[in-house]
Amino acid sequence: MSDMTGLERKIHYSFQNKGNLRLAMTHSSYANETRSAESNERLEFLGDAVLSIVVSDYLFQHFHMAEGDLTRTRSALVCEKSLCGFAREIGLGEHLLLGRGEEITGGRDRPSVLADAFEALIAAIYLDGGIEQARKFILPFVERALQGEIDQGFTDYKTQLQEIVQKNPGELLSYRLVEESGPDHDKRFVVEVLLNSNIIGKGEGRSKKAAEQAAAKEALELMGH
Repeated sequence: MSDMTGLERKIHYSFQNKGNLRLAMTHSSYANETRSAESNERLEFLGDAVLSIVVSDYLFQHFHMAEGDLTRTRSALVCEKSLCGFAREIGLGEHLLLGRGEEITGGRDRPSVLADAFEALIAAIYLDGGIEQARKFILPFVERALQGEIDQGFTDYKTQLQEIVQKNPGELLSYRLVEESGPDHDKRFVVEVLLNSNIIGKGEGRSKKAAEQAAAKEALELMGH
C-alpha cells in the first residue's frame, strides 16, 4: 500500500482530516485483522447517498429525459462495474488497507472492493470539504462516462442524423476533427459534421465520439428535428 499523500495528489484534493481518508481505504478484513475500531463500511453507506444525489442532480440539470430514462442512466453510472472502473482510473486498489487473506485472494483488484472503496472515498471528501468538493470529485468521472462510450440511456444523434440523410440518395454525411486540445487526462475535441461539403453542425466533447454526437445533435436541431 502506498502513502495516502500519493492518493491525494491523484484525486487533486488535500484532506484536512487525514483520518477520514485512511478510514475510507480501510477494508473490513484489515479492521478485523488489526482489531481496528472501524472499517470503511459506514463511509460506503454515506458515499452511496452522496453519489446518488450528485449524479441525479447532474442528469436532471443537463438532460431532458423521461423519468424512466433518468433512472436507467443513473443506475448505469453508479453500478458496481462503473464505480470499479472509476476506482481503477485513479489506481485506488494500490492504496487499500487489506487483511492478509483478502490480499492473497486478489482483493486489491476485486470489483466489489474497489466500488465500495470509491463510495467510501466520496463520503470522506464530503465529510472533509462538503457537498461541492464531493461534486467536484465525482463529476469528471460521470462526464467522461457519459461523453465517452454512448450510454444505453442516451439518444444516438449520429444514427438519427444518418437515417434522415439516407432518405436522399446521393447525399454524403461525414465527420471532420478540427481541433484537439488539453492534457491527456482532460482532452477536448471539436468535430464538424458535413453534408456533402457543407458544414451542418459542430460539437465539442472529451472524446471524438462524444464530439461527433454533439455535432450531430446540433445538425438535427438546425434541421428542425
